[in-house]
Amino acid sequence: MDHRLGKWLFLAGAALLALALWKKTDLPSPQELVPDLLAEPAQVEVAKSPFLVAAGGIEYTIRPLYSYDLYGMVVSKHNADTWWDYLHKEWNDKLNITDLCVIWGSNASSGAYRDIEFWSEQFTCNAKSSSRETWEAFDMTAISNNHLLTADQRVAKALRGVRIGDQVHFTGYLAEYSHNHGMPFKRGTSIVRTDSGNGACETVFVEGFEVLRRGGGPWYSVQWLAVGLMILGVVAWLSLPVRLDQR
Repeated sequence: MDHRLGKWLFLAGAALLALALWKKTDLPSPQELVPDLLAEPAQVEVAKSPFLVAAGGIEYTIRPLYSYDLYGMVVSKHNADTWWDYLHKEWNDKLNITDLCVIWGSNASSGAYRDIEFWSEQFTCNAKSSSRETWEAFDMTAISNNHLLTADQRVAKALRGVRIGDQVHFTGYLAEYSHNHGMPFKRGTSIVRTDSGNGACETVFVEGFEVLRRGGGPWYSVQWLAVGLMILGVVAWLSLPVRLDQR
């Protein structure tokens, strides 16, 4: 095999991987969204007693305030076990698996979200756009950053695997939670969609979760094809016989 073939396989794979990593976070068009995403989140006040759950060897007290039912599209996310997330570690917070920033309603139907850049930090969802028309079309009461809690390993795995662009449905409770492990810790929740700033995120103890439609199109598969091409290129290069200069 000519060494040039190995080289070109590797370079083609690298280029394809770069393209896939860039494109896999593209958000779907409004025409690709399921109709349920046009609904507003539903919440009903509950008279449910606090209860205990355990996660990572720590016992938490959950105080449900409202039942909660949300259909939305994920525009940004943050997994709490990310290596640079130090606050969850300091607070011994092993119950908050992931934060999902989602849109719904008029934001889903208008398509304005496609001209906005979203990103998540440890406890926040951020957005920016240079277009005034985009901001005028975007409804800040139809987006929320959701701190999702669960002690169920099956649900936790599903939450960690959520992709940007996924259309999701989750149910549970808007809740406060706390523990007394190492240091007293307590976290509340927003109960309206019209607030902003510190304390405006929804804290949800999740009882049911499903991905209605996957985001990322074919690009998640393409990235593995690209990695395969790169590996094949390296193998092809290493399998070539060594040429010794004879003088």
